[in-house]
Amino acid sequence: MLLMNPDLAVIGGLGFALEGLNDEVETPYGKVPIVRSRMKGQKVVFISRHGDNHRPPHKVNYRAIISAAKISGVGAIISTNTVGSMAGHPLGSIFLPSDFVEFTKCRPNTFFEEKAVHVDMSRPYCPMLRYSLAEAARSLGQEIAEGVYVCAEGPHLESPAQIRMMRQFGDVVGMTGYPEVALAREAALCYASLCIVTNPAAGMAGGSDLAISEIADIMKKSEEIVGEIIYLAAQKIPDQRSCCCKDALISAAL
Repeated sequence: MLLMNPDLAVIGGLGFALEGLNDEVETPYGKVPIVRSRMKGQKVVFISRHGDNHRPPHKVNYRAIISAAKISGVGAIISTNTVGSMAGHPLGSIFLPSDFVEFTKCRPNTFFEEKAVHVDMSRPYCPMLRYSLAEAARSLGQEIAEGVYVCAEGPHLESPAQIRMMRQFGDVVGMTGYPEVALAREAALCYASLCIVTNPAAGMAGGSDLAISEIADIMKKSEEIVGEIIYLAAQKIPDQRSCCCKDALISAAL
């Protein structure tokens, strides 16, 4: 089914989804179910990162997801991610990554397998999208923090020793932010991550055990505000992109 090109793709993780018209996009990496939706008039494509069976982070078909967004005709992606805080952020608060470090091991992380293409990652998250998200969150009275996102392989949660190592490199830890961010850059798409702090990282709460059900509960409680932030941010995105994301491939190939 072919509809008008959407303005924005939203990638949803744990506990966040948009309702609309179910569709499917054929990509070189497989078929991707999508939902064609509107957020108060704004045309949006929603893609569930984990799918109906909640595929684990290291098995997500990231290349297919980003390809589906590109093929759908969008110019920008807002990704929702749950994170654990390594820096004392309040549970349920908003975190916007400005940079990342990754400790993944077995994820295809490029569209260019047969030739050398080196996209610039000096500013991995689109400054225009990040600004729009930050302004939207603040207009709703939400406090936000910004900093470095550390991506772990998973699917197990990190050990306290791993967190002691990782917090030397970043502020929050998650399992799904990479390689999405790099693939979006290779696709010349604007990309930003809207993270919800759902738990203190292992060992950061006095030795308390972490429960996945509690993480899911916090994300569920945050679903409405996340939707409002994305809606408001979408209204603030200018029609003409002044960032360099769209030009990522101009000088990337050898």
